Amino acid sequence: MLHDSFAEVAALLALAAAVGAVALRLHQPLVVAFIGVGILVGPAAFGWVTARDEIDLLAQIGVAVLLFIVGLKLDVHLVRHLGPVALATGIGQIVFTSLFGALIALAMGMDAVKASYVAVALTFSSTIIIVKLLSDKREIDSLHGRIAMGFLIVQDIAVVIAMMAIGSSSTDADGSAWRVLALIAVKLGGAVVSITLVMRYVLPPLLGLLAKSQELLLLFSIAWGVALAATGEGAGFSREVGAFLAGFSLASSGFREAIGARLAGVRDFLLLFFFVDLGAKLDLSTLGAELGAAVVLALFVLIGNPLIVIAIMGYMGYRRRTGFLAGLTVAQISEFSIVFVAMGIQVGHVHADALGLVTLVGLVTIAASTYMILYSEHLYRLVGPLLGPFERARPFREMEVEASQASTDRVEALVFGLGRYGGRLIADLLSRGVRVMGVDFDPEVTRELREQGVDVRFGDAEDPHLVETLPIRGVSAVVSTMPTGAANVALVKALRAGGYEGPIAVAVHNEGDGRAIEQAGATNLLYPYRDAADHAAELVERILARRADGIGAARELR
Repeated sequence: MLHDSFAEVAALLALAAAVGAVALRLHQPLVVAFIGVGILVGPAAFGWVTARDEIDLLAQIGVAVLLFIVGLKLDVHLVRHLGPVALATGIGQIVFTSLFGALIALAMGMDAVKASYVAVALTFSSTIIIVKLLSDKREIDSLHGRIAMGFLIVQDIAVVIAMMAIGSSSTDADGSAWRVLALIAVKLGGAVVSITLVMRYVLPPLLGLLAKSQELLLLFSIAWGVALAATGEGAGFSREVGAFLAGFSLASSGFREAIGARLAGVRDFLLLFFFVDLGAKLDLSTLGAELGAAVVLALFVLIGNPLIVIAIMGYMGYRRRTGFLAGLTVAQISEFSIVFVAMGIQVGHVHADALGLVTLVGLVTIAASTYMILYSEHLYRLVGPLLGPFERARPFREMEVEASQASTDRVEALVFGLGRYGGRLIADLLSRGVRVMGVDFDPEVTRELREQGVDVRFGDAEDPHLVETLPIRGVSAVVSTMPTGAANVALVKALRAGGYEGPIAVAVHNEGDGRAIEQAGATNLLYPYRDAADHAAELVERILARRADGIGAARELR
């Protein structure tokens, strides 16, 4: 059995790589391609894969790692700024979609129970797919990306409440719904208190110890995210909420950029199994009879959900472009929508035709919204002029966010390597009034400099994903004082690949490394030993000249 499962997973990876290459060649999104692979190998088509449990387990770990990274990027500062708009937009979209979705379903002849289930299913958007798309576009840290992550987490909590409500639907006692809500509130409060205590007293010294080994830090991060995901599920929440809280607990640490960079490759690999597993689980046998209703509801999700987000964000003081880009993230339904309706079938509330309808809406909206997000800027240029009524004359809240970022986030120079040479360099730059950020992989160095008030990041410069976490867009100069030629070559290539076009100065110790670093894209080479020797030679020459002048003057006096 182990051999068969291994062979199946190997064949699945090969097929996914081949289909992904074709999709890339045709400029199609990989998310849709991988879901298509799942449909092909699943029971709806050829039924090739029987290692369901193994693939499902890898998919679940991938989702936990993904939500862990999302929480990792959402620090307390951002929660204070973006919490109100995320909460208002999330609740507003849920109320709008469930209400008008139910009215549309009733108008198409559905009974009240089926209409209610379908309407609630339409409110859930796929956090996993959205995070993957925004990460691929490097928009997860943008304003609209951060707001979208906030209201998607609100939706995830709504999913938990809805599923717990169904789970308790066999209770006929009065007030059962209120008890469910009270229980959820108590559990959330307990989780927040526990995470706060761990963040304050446990994680800082533990991370400082683990960070001395990059491999151990990576292992701990995955273990922490998966453990809290399992704990969240055991406490009655979803795995997603637990994994998100695990990442959030590390978001205020000085190691979050390095952890996120190291986990990026692991996330992408494991999410392949999620998308394939999602495609394999889709039941396509009951789709034909629900085609008309599915088209109507899909159009409602693709158009109505973004519009309500744009309207709420515009009212709260954000520009229409920000509202539009954030709104596109709710233009699809979630894999949990299908699970939600399946739970309704299990308790006898709805029939299989409801599941077929929601499945078809999911296929249409996931595919369409993927293209909408990938080509969001082109789409905005077409519809942006029509969105004027959704923007205030003065988008005050977004202007406040921009002012806050301009005063706190702008970095003029980056210095990689904070040893004796780099540490002296960054100290001199700070004394000259330059806003500079340092990067080093030694946790003790970064801790000491941070205690001195220096803006410093912990990270391995040889990791190409680290550059994605740094503010390179607004930087005017980059300096590397790392001693290894190979590390400097990797860093320069990563900076250029990441879109940095400014000057890069690198300290080198021999001509061979200097040529390789210049070929990689460096603009200036620093030779610390040669420059120090030249400076020393000039100093000795001046001393000798003064001495010679003194001897000559003494002879004249004689």
